[in-house]
Amino acid sequence: MNIIISNNSGKPIYEQITQQIKTAILKGELSPGESLPSMRLLAKELRISVITTKRAYEDLEREGFLVSVVGKGSFVAPQDPELLREARLRGVQEHLERAVEAARTGNVSLSEMQEMLVLLYGEPEE
Repeated sequence: MNIIISNNSGKPIYEQITQQIKTAILKGELSPGESLPSMRLLAKELRISVITTKRAYEDLEREGFLVSVVGKGSFVAPQDPELLREARLRGVQEHLERAVEAARTGNVSLSEMQEMLVLLYGEPEE
């Protein structure tokens, strides 16, 4: 697993870890049942505190992306299709919120945004 921590990011390190693991799961790069590095090993590899990796793993477990087994480690949880869809929708919404903010800042009208979205999304399937 390749996690890249940016000190220039405005996000806390645990959020960067959480987001990158979620993305890997949603893209299918990490499969259900696959084990993740231990919190200590990940902390050592990233040169960060174990407390930080613990927080990231706990957040992922709370959101249903990981399952922790005492004495065995953390594993990618079986994914509920509805949970996956909801996570993807949240990601799309976050991107759209940034696009809307940029459009408002640049005086781009709603109709122009809709036209761009239709062009980017492609022809509707019939």
